[in-house]
Order: sequence, then C-alpha cells, then structure tokens
Amino acid sequence: MNIKSVIRLSLVVFFLQTLLVTAQTPVRGTSASQSNNNTSIIDELNANRPGQGKVTVYQDEAIKGILAKPAPVNLPVFSSGDGSVRYVKVRGYKIQVFSGNDQRKSRDEAYYKQRLINENFEDIETVVFFNSPRWILRAGNFRTREEANKVMMQMRGRFPNFGKEMYVISDTVKIPI
Repeated sequence: MNIKSVIRLSLVVFFLQTLLVTAQTPVRGTSASQSNNNTSIIDELNANRPGQGKVTVYQDEAIKGILAKPAPVNLPVFSSGDGSVRYVKVRGYKIQVFSGNDQRKSRDEAYYKQRLINENFEDIETVVFFNSPRWILRAGNFRTREEANKVMMQMRGRFPNFGKEMYVISDTVKIPI
C-alpha cells in the first residue's frame, strides 16, 4: 500500500467517525441537563418525542420508588458529652499544628498552642494527644482539603511564629448532623 492510499483511507475513516458522532448527538430536549429533575429515567424513556420512535417500559410499582435514589449510608451517630451536638465520624481533613518529641517540654507547648488557637478561633475544635514518642496538636474537622487550607492560612496569618510547621492531613473528623 502506498502513502496516497493510506492518506485516502485515513480521510475516509475520519469522515465516517464524524458522521457516527453526529448521528449519536441527542435531539433537542433530550439531554440530561435539560430534563426535569423530578422525572425518572423510566418517565424519560416513555415520553413521546416526534422523530425518535416510541419506547414503552413496564415496571412494578414497588420499583418506581427505588429508582434513582441514592443508597442510604448507615453511619453511627455520636453525641457530645452534654448531648447537645450530634455528629458522624468520616474521613476528612485536620490541620496538624504541632508535633514534638521532647518529653520535657512538648506536652506543655502543645497545650499552650491549643489555648492560643482556642482563644482566637473559638469555632475550631482542637485535640492534643500523645502518640509515642510525640505530642501532637490537631485542629478542625473539615470535609475538604480546600476548607482546611483556607483555615490554615488564617492561622498562619494569626500565628506566624509557628505557622511553618502547620500542614493539612487526612484524618477521621466529626461532621455535625
């Protein structure tokens, strides 16, 4: 096969692919973005549209209520000590504010920084814990990394002297319900 034949063949294939893609383009009014959010896929299929043919789907009434509903996630629900706040625990993000392994002063430094954050960011939960051999201070319960980064930048602006050791980590977080 010479080069001219290969070029002609590739042009023919290109035009056929273009025709195929054009033939698969939905006719006006059938795209998902234009359809009514309250209609199910079965209603969409059973709808009369001129020039598109007719489809009839028969289904049991018990199935009608189940279609297109997300499956519920059964997460355990926890309560705060006084019972005023209910929350679920999911994977999310926290800000690691401090981590130190000097047993003589890391504990005091972690609690000192926790007190500073609690005074300046009252709505942010902070936790100090010991994970041998380190004392760790983590702040916040964020669903997304972007939320955590935003608050971390605010903390760095407020506390520039210990802002360099702050970073966002993936952790189990409490999300209020």
